[in-house]
Amino acid sequence: MGARAGILARADVTPQDVAFDNAVTDQAVTDRAVTDRADHTMPGGAWAERDAYATYDGDVFGRRRAERAAEALDACPEPGRAPDELIAELGGLMFASLARSDQRRKGEQYLRGLLAAEGRKSIRNIASFVGDRAAEQSLHHFISSSTWHWRPMREALARYVDRVLRPEAWVVRPIVIPKAGHHSVGVERRYIPWLGQVVNGQQALGAWGATKDASIPVDWQLLLSDDEAGAAGGRLTGTPVECAAATVTGLGSGSGIRPRPVVLDLPDADLPEAVRRFGGSGMPLVAVASGTTLLTSADPVLPGLGDREFSAQRLLHMVRTLRRPVDWHDPLEGTVRRSDVAAVQVRLAGAPRSRPLLLVGEWDSPRGWPRTCWLTDLRGVSPARLLRLGKLALRVDRDVAEVSPQVGLMDFEGRSYEGWHRHTTLASAAHAVRILGGGADRALRAG
Repeated sequence: MGARAGILARADVTPQDVAFDNAVTDQAVTDRAVTDRADHTMPGGAWAERDAYATYDGDVFGRRRAERAAEALDACPEPGRAPDELIAELGGLMFASLARSDQRRKGEQYLRGLLAAEGRKSIRNIASFVGDRAAEQSLHHFISSSTWHWRPMREALARYVDRVLRPEAWVVRPIVIPKAGHHSVGVERRYIPWLGQVVNGQQALGAWGATKDASIPVDWQLLLSDDEAGAAGGRLTGTPVECAAATVTGLGSGSGIRPRPVVLDLPDADLPEAVRRFGGSGMPLVAVASGTTLLTSADPVLPGLGDREFSAQRLLHMVRTLRRPVDWHDPLEGTVRRSDVAAVQVRLAGAPRSRPLLLVGEWDSPRGWPRTCWLTDLRGVSPARLLRLGKLALRVDRDVAEVSPQVGLMDFEGRSYEGWHRHTTLASAAHAVRILGGGADRALRAG
């Protein structure tokens, strides 16, 4: 399965579906929003609002984003050659935590195999690339059974990405990895709300350093069932927001990494919990929000509302006359697009004395409801800048579709929880080499 077909499959979309859906999806969303733009003082208005945002949520989080990421692959250039000095530089920093020289050698072999082995990046294929018959057993032990911990490697990778890529923000987003059978750690049948379907596979949360031009994963959390969490020593972090917070724990104060905002691209996140958990981290939060999120106004431009609760999209509808056009780079289409943006100060429902947040809304049409909403505690930043930060999630979408399959990010097979994390750590390093070196081609055989 090619990368383009793979990303579509993760949203249960076939390439044939795209040819049809592209002709109708955008207009259908626009028409639905206009049709459902009911006056909420009239009977049925609240239901029209809810229906409009059912369309919104599916478009923002699910099929349409997957389709656009897959379409972006058609315009991708062939990967170039990754310089050996980049592999040596990054490998030297990451593998410095390994105590033995043979471990450091295996780490570099595995990294090169992820970049250059043909086909799926299984341990067998990586061993074939190495060209040593004994390598498969040795590499299997190195990944699945050895005692080295991935945490120091990820910390070294994050510091390197911070210094070299200079990300605008850390994007935290989920990734679903479909699997056949139930023979790998973390695999179970689960309902994925933003895809609207049941998927048999793994679900993970990743933290990506992102700019408008590139993104690199630096940390991961694998969601486990209760039974697997117990077998793994209680390593299940907890709620999705807790998992999200865990992915950026090593990126805050005391890490040697510059403070940067966190873009939380997590569908159905518990926003009060997210605001509470990230509020004390020193890392400003920009969280995508459902249009049905209940809030109260804290903005003098909307006087007289008191503590009455409104949906996020209704509050934004009230300030629609304040919208201003903003240009932003769309990484999925490689073009500059224009959206209308407005912002209003709010508080979370049920928290009248809480610190005000800023609600930002984006419209791609002068009529109807806002297309996307974000809540943020980031101060002194324009709505235009906040829109561009939120759109960094699309950069991650593209790189998940384009780069991740090339470096085997989703290819680990096995029951070892530690093995999954070790493989994913090294695949993240391979992703960094692809991005920073202009791509690592299959001609790395000399290494």
